[in-house]
Amino acid sequence: MLRVPPAAPSAAAAYFAASLAFHADVSDVAAALGADGGPGFALLDSRSTEAWDQGHIPGAVHLPTARIAADAGRLLDKAVPVVTYCWGPGCDGATRAALALAGLGYHVKEMRGGFEYWVREGFPYETSEGRRRTDADPLTAPVAADDCGC
Repeated sequence: MLRVPPAAPSAAAAYFAASLAFHADVSDVAAALGADGGPGFALLDSRSTEAWDQGHIPGAVHLPTARIAADAGRLLDKAVPVVTYCWGPGCDGATRAALALAGLGYHVKEMRGGFEYWVREGFPYETSEGRRRTDADPLTAPVAADDCGC
């Protein structure tokens, strides 16, 4: 038996519903970016200029977390939800950016996996030298299908 038993179904449902309201995964963001009529949100890369130049998601807005308070009003529309990302699951940069934006009145979600999982799942990215794409990592995405089915 588990050391800590599972939560009651109603508590689990509330927790997981809240989690989905705060997070988006890489595949969902990629699908939304490719949807007819646009994604319905702004995608924000909260990393440094050096990290941005190394690679970023096409169409993302570059706004390092430290500049959010000063520049968000100029770069983002409060009527449009924002999805933040940073390096990857080992980095809290996207969380800090989401917190800063929420404090300014933006509707915001964090993209789980960050730039790392964007690249690992085989989605295109841009660098200071142009557009790139790598094969999907079989530990993060199916290599023989367009959709993981989850």
